[in-house]
Amino acid sequence: MTIEEIQEELIDEFSMFDDWMQRYEYMIDLGKSLPLIDESKKTEDKIIKGCQSKVWLDAGLEGGKVKFTADSDAIITKGIIAILIRVFNNQAPEDILSANMDFIDEIGLKEHLSPTRANGLVSMIKKLKLYALGYQAQINS
Repeated sequence: MTIEEIQEELIDEFSMFDDWMQRYEYMIDLGKSLPLIDESKKTEDKIIKGCQSKVWLDAGLEGGKVKFTADSDAIITKGIIAILIRVFNNQAPEDILSANMDFIDEIGLKEHLSPTRANGLVSMIKKLKLYALGYQAQINS
């Protein structure tokens, strides 16, 4: 699936819920399906700066596609990173870099997060795209 198709799928899934309590519960469920980072990779250099809770993110390049793993010590934050990884996992670096992130506003995520969590969301996206940028440079060299 393309990034856009995955984003559309998420928009459809979130539109099934009537209120934000149900959406939070769904995000928590998504967090449980997150491809978990190996415990040995839960190091200081893998922590996303700018997040209130601890979020570890790791990536690797396999067959021209970026594979992400992550974890968080907070359930909502784990759900947020799970949504982002679902969108970006197993995608080409150039597609990740050019991806439009409007779906976040469409599902209403940003407006229902505290300011510190919203800042964390931006930091997560930056870190995901930074990994993609590094792998894109590797592919081009």
